[in-house]
Amino acid sequence: MDDSRATALRAAPAIAPPRNRPRASSDLWRLLPYLMPYRVRWIAMFVVALASLSATIAIPLMTKAVIDGPVRSADQQGLWLLGSAALGIGCAEAVLWFIRRWLIARATMGVEADIRKDLYAKLQILPMSFHGRWDSGQLLSRIMNDLGTIRRFMSFGLLFLLLNVLQITVVTAILLVLYWPLGVVVGLSILPITATVLHFQREYTRLSRLAQDQAGHVATHVEEAAHGLRVVKSFGREDHIYRRFDDQLTGLYDTQVSRVAVSAKFWTLLEIIPNLTLIVVLGFGAYAAGHGQVTMGTLVAFITMMLSLVWPIASLGFLLSMTQEAFTAANRITEIFDAPTDITDGPRDLTPRRGRLELVGVGFRFPGSASGGPDKWAPSGGPDKSAENWALRNVTVTVEPGETLALVGATGSGKSVLVGLLSRLYDVTEGEIRIDAQDIRELSVDALRRTVATAFEDPTLFSMSVAENLRLGRPDASEADLRQAVEVAAAQFVYDLPFGLDTRIGEQGMSLSGGQRQRLSLARAILAQPRILVLDDTLSALDVHTEAEVEEALRRVLHDVTGIVVAHRASTVLLADRVALLQNGTITHVGTHAELLAGVPEYRYLLAADEGRDDGTGLPLETAENLR
Repeated sequence: MDDSRATALRAAPAIAPPRNRPRASSDLWRLLPYLMPYRVRWIAMFVVALASLSATIAIPLMTKAVIDGPVRSADQQGLWLLGSAALGIGCAEAVLWFIRRWLIARATMGVEADIRKDLYAKLQILPMSFHGRWDSGQLLSRIMNDLGTIRRFMSFGLLFLLLNVLQITVVTAILLVLYWPLGVVVGLSILPITATVLHFQREYTRLSRLAQDQAGHVATHVEEAAHGLRVVKSFGREDHIYRRFDDQLTGLYDTQVSRVAVSAKFWTLLEIIPNLTLIVVLGFGAYAAGHGQVTMGTLVAFITMMLSLVWPIASLGFLLSMTQEAFTAANRITEIFDAPTDITDGPRDLTPRRGRLELVGVGFRFPGSASGGPDKWAPSGGPDKSAENWALRNVTVTVEPGETLALVGATGSGKSVLVGLLSRLYDVTEGEIRIDAQDIRELSVDALRRTVATAFEDPTLFSMSVAENLRLGRPDASEADLRQAVEVAAAQFVYDLPFGLDTRIGEQGMSLSGGQRQRLSLARAILAQPRILVLDDTLSALDVHTEAEVEEALRRVLHDVTGIVVAHRASTVLLADRVALLQNGTITHVGTHAELLAGVPEYRYLLAADEGRDDGTGLPLETAENLR
């Protein structure tokens, strides 16, 4: 098992979901185990923060001591002594603020990086059925924006929320001790603030989730537009794509404005209430001081401490809004962590040596199609409605080591689905796939994918060098191995690139033609040296001369492996020892190319339709010539 997959599986138990999905607020606490590696920093940070808060509270009390002591009694020496102590406390508070910010930055950035690594690793091991249901922009929004929201909450919101609540509680208690009538006024002012928060909390949470989801949709649109720019330009649809983007962005803008309006109501009420309280305190305080009920130092300390509560109280709305955003972000992140990992490791990590492939009663139905709902992948069924949602059903065939089997069938017959099952991009719904008599679900995923390598019809190339793309399935391949794979795939064009094999390919390999990308995909699969080589119509974009060159080299490679070739052309079929005709999700005929041509009209029709010309016998000219 590779490091990234192991990391994801190790992280999974820490946030394992309960039987019923928890509320959004609970999801954030499920991420708390990520704090454990940084617990020393967090403990130190909270100790420093408490010390800083103590200094903040001590300064008004020092002011009271100065006014009621040395100032009142004209004690100059005492004034210098208490003044120096107050100055020292102020300087200590500034230093403690710096230490706290330094500690919390290192800790929260580490937590964010750890969650992001595990989230990315989780995405790597989730099955294709998951990725087929999720927009890439939504995943990007979660792994970047939502994690940033949680980091900001941990580095700022969580700490200040705790400190401000503690400060409000402690200062209110001190105010009650200093002069309880005014302390009661301050305490009562907190009640309408609490009511305000509870009133707007639910609406702000709803708008926060909506805005984050809409941001994901916008990211998906931008990504798709960037990847499909060539298609958009070729049809002259730039204005149409822009209008779609503008509609999505307008929706996001409206939601964010609504969220700001709700937040503004928070701030308005949370500014008015403390200011009104301050006016009342000043009026009653002046009256009490004038009648000798409190000393001047007590009044100054009271007002100073009262003013120190303005920011903690006023910031509650902002901090609670940030808390709700963090709850929503955590909910969106744990949705990915909670996604079931259907493709799990088997107990055996041994790579099969022979490569004998058996499909025994294999059936497959895409997740969500069992209820009879629409399934864009399922082939058109017959009168039996129960079969309409099956992409494959009752597929049984055996391929011996050194033998090559061609899969031939109409579009939608299930060829690509079957190819995906061989390397467990999906798991079979029923039946078994065996390699050397071992159910592939009993093998570790790494062992299986060392055994089975696939070259896809629509290959994906990454923004890295040609050599790095080719070594994706075999990082330790030598330069000689690279040259051999390039030669078999007739991909010698790579040596004409500006830096040869070290040339960096652009995103999605769009700087290369379709045929060039297919040849690199083929070379990558060959370089992996699998026991089972799967070619998913990998030669479809090649011209006839290049195809003939590649096929000649492939015959030598296929002789040493178990080969599965998805074919639409007769020339590609001739690479195989036997042919399996796939119709409506099941193999109806298996035999040699000549046997199926002679005895199966449907097979003859498929190849004739592909070649597009015949010699009057109903067979393609090339095929007829081969038979002769």
